[in-house]
Amino acid sequence: MNIFLHELKAYRKSTIIWACAMAAIAIVYLSIFPAFSKDVSDFKKILEGYPLGVRKALGISIDSITSLIGFYSFIVGYIILCGAIQAMNIGTSIVSKEVREKTADFLLTKPVSRAEILTAKLLSALASLLITNVIYIIVAIITIAATNSGKYSMKIFLLISFTLFFVQVMFMCLGIIISVSMHKIKSVLPISLGIVFFFFIISMFGSVIGENSVRYITPFKYYDPSYIIKNSGYEVQFVLIEIVFIIVTIIASYIIYSKKDIHTV
Repeated sequence: MNIFLHELKAYRKSTIIWACAMAAIAIVYLSIFPAFSKDVSDFKKILEGYPLGVRKALGISIDSITSLIGFYSFIVGYIILCGAIQAMNIGTSIVSKEVREKTADFLLTKPVSRAEILTAKLLSALASLLITNVIYIIVAIITIAATNSGKYSMKIFLLISFTLFFVQVMFMCLGIIISVSMHKIKSVLPISLGIVFFFFIISMFGSVIGENSVRYITPFKYYDPSYIIKNSGYEVQFVLIEIVFIIVTIIASYIIYSKKDIHTV
């Protein structure tokens, strides 16, 4: 419990910053939707002037962007990008920082097993992501209530919003297994940004060429907003793939961390 609270406190500032940043994006875009909806025909003409490949890469659907949920699904793609960076940062640093900051020897001399240490760190990372999502969703709901008088489906809104957390968990698990596998990570940010943008570019490339198989490679394509809007649910195969991925990476992380030769001072 002490390790959990310590890690939660250590990431308190960054959690609040990321949550506020994503909430700010939602506030700005959702606030301009009423003005945008008044000139839908003109805006459609502008979008139609863009090449189809560009619209697909940016996640713009002319048919749905004129509705509040369709517009929201467009901005969520970039909020998820921010969330993925946050999750990757936490996952990569939460274990590796002990070696980088030369505190591993102090931590490992405590009367707790490595499995307990990793469990506490994993739970604190999940708690940070949950706090981020709760703040973001509450702010988004308040913003919609304050600036938009039109009707919309709260269920669809929440289903789309929850995808932020689902994608974050995948990147967090990926970051954790990277951190326990590498001997020493000198700087977390270059690794986090490199991996997240790699998958994001793949998702954009897949959208442009229309190759559905690319969806299985990048977490950014696991939850398609247009499918969620149409079917009021998620695609089962991608949910199952995520569950398997999380289980495999977490088990592998425990095995590697329990046997890893950790450098101490």
